[in-house]
Amino acid sequence: MIAALVIGIARRYLPRNAATVITFGLPLWLGYVLALSWFEVLRPVPGRPPGILLIFAPIILFIAVVVVRSRWGRIAALAIPVALLHGLQIFRIGVELFLHQFWAIGLAPRMLTYEGANVDILIALSAPLFAYFTTRGGMGFRVALVWNLAGLLALVNVIVRSVLTAPGPLNILASDVPNTFVSTFPYSLLPGFFPPLAITLHILSIKAIRVALEREQDSQPSRSAR
Repeated sequence: MIAALVIGIARRYLPRNAATVITFGLPLWLGYVLALSWFEVLRPVPGRPPGILLIFAPIILFIAVVVVRSRWGRIAALAIPVALLHGLQIFRIGVELFLHQFWAIGLAPRMLTYEGANVDILIALSAPLFAYFTTRGGMGFRVALVWNLAGLLALVNVIVRSVLTAPGPLNILASDVPNTFVSTFPYSLLPGFFPPLAITLHILSIKAIRVALEREQDSQPSRSAR
């Protein structure tokens, strides 16, 4: 449902070529992630690099090259309403409920849930409020900017803990149960889709806010001159 929503937003707001890439590229990516877990490529094997890198490495590359550095990141940030970019983060409530259930059935450690060291649900619950702040301009943009930075830190906290509690050579954090959902079909979709989506929304939001603040600052001298 969230993937379909992302495609729908892309087709509504983005240029046709970008929307087409997302329409066909996103299902291919999700199929790739599912195939990795279905064929057990993500399961730890002694002497082999962690399989989860086959998911995280392309994600990091995409965010760094396309979202952060390319002109398409700026185009998307300015094309999609900034309030929508913030409001969409509410999907993370569902992610946190999944993580809690994974802990209940022994697929994830407690520290990855909102009962442990994961504060991500607070970001999700407050998303509509900060979406509203962006409609107020000025100070509202500045408050939303701080919220986005906090949201990124919350994601980094969960991602790092997720990697360091997964079985394999990077398992250096002691936990009640190992983090195995990342390599379990079909739950590999959670790390393969939702964290990069949340990070992308935060980065696009920050880009949009910075442009809006620059425009406000540029307009101030014109007002004073009048």
